[in-house]
Amino acid sequence: MEGLLFLAHRIPFPPNKGDKIRSFHLLRHLSMRYAIHLGAFVDDPDDWQYQDALKPYCASIKLLPLHPRRARLGSLAGLLAGEALTLPYYRNRELKRWAEGLAASGKVTRGLAFSSAMAQFMPAGLAPRVLDMVDVDSDKWMQYAPTQRWPMSWVYAREGRKLAAWEARVAQDFDATLLVSHAEAALLQQRVPAAQHKIGAFENGVDTEYFSPARDYPNPYLPDVQGVVFTGAMDYWPNIDAVSWFAERIFPAVREAVPAAQFTIVGSHPAEAVLELARQPGVAVTGGVPDVRPWLAHAACAVAPLRIARGIQNKVLEAMAMARPVVVSTQAAEGIRAEAGRDFVLALDEAEFARAVVAQLQRVSSAAPARDCILAHYDWTRNLSTIDPLFEQGPAVAPVPETCPA
Repeated sequence: MEGLLFLAHRIPFPPNKGDKIRSFHLLRHLSMRYAIHLGAFVDDPDDWQYQDALKPYCASIKLLPLHPRRARLGSLAGLLAGEALTLPYYRNRELKRWAEGLAASGKVTRGLAFSSAMAQFMPAGLAPRVLDMVDVDSDKWMQYAPTQRWPMSWVYAREGRKLAAWEARVAQDFDATLLVSHAEAALLQQRVPAAQHKIGAFENGVDTEYFSPARDYPNPYLPDVQGVVFTGAMDYWPNIDAVSWFAERIFPAVREAVPAAQFTIVGSHPAEAVLELARQPGVAVTGGVPDVRPWLAHAACAVAPLRIARGIQNKVLEAMAMARPVVVSTQAAEGIRAEAGRDFVLALDEAEFARAVVAQLQRVSSAAPARDCILAHYDWTRNLSTIDPLFEQGPAVAPVPETCPA
């Protein structure tokens, strides 16, 4: 097997959150064809235990600690250098030397960087060099800016501009750039017309055998509770904002109409603002759980009230795979190949969200079309196979995956 350098900003295991789900499936897929040399950061001490779980997929593994507080301080160097703060946040001489050493020795001939920040470590001599940007992260920073007070509003707006410049640079420099949805790919193509022919998308998948409504899951809710569930990493600002908005501005109207309703926030590392929500009547915060499926299976509906979002929301895909009714915001629906009104319920404002959730609670039904949608469009094997030509034949002849919706 020829060697492939795989660089990720976070250890791609366990696949329990958005970026790690995608990076793990990508790693596993490529390991069937190439000897993978994995370089990644570990930003959660609990994740060190998973190094052995990655060994079956890798010829070698280089994991380096990333301490978020220390990294945030280090990122301030970007202010002096005039660059995006994201780049010095991850900058690491040891990882760069390791990657360059592999390339110089000939152990790797191809490379994949997962996320734009990891592009800075990719040796120039590899071919092809593929970047999985996942989403246009700079746009998310621009969305953050208006939600903050000065000076953070200025910092976030600056990060959006600087990171956009970096994204444009690497999209032109790499042989191919991939994104998580056709909408994300189209946005980057508009921003970087010179690299339009090298920008494409491969969509995420869902393990539909794992996320199956056919199994008998224990009911984690108290008797007579009608569950409304949100799942996701609860130290992530867009998720914090989403559950806070829903709990404070939408759920009181839901509970008034359906007193048995309970809004359950399921996800690891809940921030203090999330824990505070549990003081509200009918709101529960679980923290991390060993298995999210029971919480989905026995919920009357799932919600994704995100106001800040980019890319694809795996939480929505997983709830749909479990045949659960899902009420989503416009931002949460973006990029998902599904039909509003059939596969999920789209709510445009607080009042619509409350009415939609109440309607689901009052009829408590399955959402079989939602699962059919997942089976039709979100199969990992099928979606990942579209990128194989990029690595097998080289960028001169391999087409980038289509950016036009099928």
